[in-house]
This record gives sequence, structure tokens and C-alpha cells, in this order.
Amino acid sequence: MLGRLIAALAIPLSLVLLLTGCGGGADGSDATGGADAGGATPAAPDRVEPLEGPPPEPALPTTVTSADGTEVTVESVDQVVPLSGSLSELVFSLGLGDRVVARDVSATFEQAADLPVITRGHDVSAEGVLSMRPDLVLAESTTGPAEAVDQIRAAGVPLVVLDPALELDDVNRRIAAVAEALGVPEAGEALAARTTERVEAVRAELPTDGDRPRVAFLYLRGSASVYLLGGAESGAVSLIEAAGGVDAGSESGLDKDFTPITSEALAAAAPDVVLVMTKGLESVGGVDGLVEIPGIAQTPAGMNRRVASVDDGVLLNYGPRTDQVLASLAEQIHAGEPAS
Repeated sequence: MLGRLIAALAIPLSLVLLLTGCGGGADGSDATGGADAGGATPAAPDRVEPLEGPPPEPALPTTVTSADGTEVTVESVDQVVPLSGSLSELVFSLGLGDRVVARDVSATFEQAADLPVITRGHDVSAEGVLSMRPDLVLAESTTGPAEAVDQIRAAGVPLVVLDPALELDDVNRRIAAVAEALGVPEAGEALAARTTERVEAVRAELPTDGDRPRVAFLYLRGSASVYLLGGAESGAVSLIEAAGGVDAGSESGLDKDFTPITSEALAAAAPDVVLVMTKGLESVGGVDGLVEIPGIAQTPAGMNRRVASVDDGVLLNYGPRTDQVLASLAEQIHAGEPAS
């Protein structure tokens, strides 16, 4: 049932590595082991889907209240710089992608590929942003350093800070906030309606009976020896629960965002499935490397090699492609076969 739904949604293969044993194709193979002897199976393009019809015409000037309490008047959106991949995705989905002049390294979707990378996550260069002569800068509440944000504003550039979306209920609020800053509130309403319809279509196909698998969200960066277990504030709880699972970290009593992985914490969580980001899985050497992390192999997930993997650029975005993430995650956590 979920397989048919995923096919209907045309989820890019780059979004979903179904119970992977190879860590997401560092060698070019597809996530399901589907590459034939003649070579790798190419992944479908990682694309966002703008609203249908002609691009909306911004109604400007508009004055909005930034999440940090600052009132910001936007007079033009001819040149927009979003400081995160999630914000870039929203601008493109609203139909204003041709106005984006630069990107953060986390904007990995195809339409943004040729844009210059001027920021890298929390390491924003005010000089780099200002060099693009933006009419509007969209920032996250976690964007930093604070000095860079202050410098951009001091240069007279309208900068709007957006609160993050941490659960499914935040998606439409986030869409509306970006659309308001761009002067296209009606497009925001249309995108929110489309997103809600698609998420509800996925939810309608999810299993409603049977056991709910315990799913542990792990944040892994093997090159930096970072191994963390997600708790109640990790950002993944809402997705896991909507997909028909139980968040193993929060259920075991972890009430913050992340805690270092220990054998004791994993034993308490006792996950049936481990959820990871694709690059995190690659960084530890795929499933083979994952089960070498102390404590993983002793969990039900480790013993059965049950690993769900979703692309870093979309897993926690809570945006227009959340329906695809939800369908992918549900397909993976309810699959019964271990990874090969």
C-alpha cells in the first residue's frame, strides 16, 4: 500500500535509502541494492515543485515582524538570499526561485545547484551576503554568528528571521511567514493547502493496526566522532509518530534534543529501527560501520540491521516536501526485512 503511494508521489531516490546496507551510494549504487552488474542505477533528480501557473507578483512594500521582534519593511524582492536550504526550498516552491541569487550549502536541490554558495549553516559571512546586493535576506533563528546578522542589518538590508518548524503542525505557519515576507500571502495559502492535502493523503494510507515500531533517531558524523541519540526535542519525534512509530529516545526518558550515544542509553531506548541521515550513515561506513558503534549491535534494530535513512536536506525541513519524507519514512520503518 505504501509502496504504491510512494510511486504515485514520484519520490526522488535521493530522498529515500530503503533499509540500506551501503550508506547512500558513495560508490554510485542505489540505496536498495538495485544497481545491476552493468553499473549504478541513477538517482532521480532532487527537485522542488513550484506552484502551478505563472509566478506570483509580490505586493510590496510589506512590513512584517521578524521572529527576533524586529519590524522589517520589504520594498523589493528582486534579489533574495535565503540563509538555509529549508528557506530556499520555500522560496522556490512559492514560485519565486528566479529571484534567489545565492544559497546556503544546505540548499542541495537541483534548481539551486548553479547558485553561488555564500553561507555554510551557522557560519554566515556578512561580506559574502552583502556582496550579492540583496533586497531581502531570510534567516533562521539559529543563523549566526549574531555579529554577521547585525552587520547585514546595519548595512540597511531588510533581514527577516524565521522561527524553525519543529513538527508537522508548524509547516503551514512557516510557509505563511515566508510568503508574507515576500509579499505573496495568497501564494502562501495555496502552497499550504497543497502541502496539507498531500500530507493527509499519505497519512490516510498509513497502517492503523499492528505494533508501532520503536524508532531511534541518531545524528552521526563519523569524521568528527559525533554520535548522538535524539530525544524529545530532536525535531524528529513528530515525523516518527506520524509515520506510525514510537520515538524510542523520548519514550525512554530523554527530554532534551540529543544525548551522546552510550550502550546504556541505547539499551533503554531499545529501538526496533534506527533512523539516520544519509550522509551520517555514509560517514560511519554504512550499516556495517553503524553496528560497530558500541551498543548498536545489541539493540533489536542492530541485530536485525533495520535502518531507515532519509536525505539530510529534507528530513527535518518540515516544508513542501514533507509528504514525501513521511511516505518514505513510513515505508521504511514498517518494512519487515533487515538491511543486506
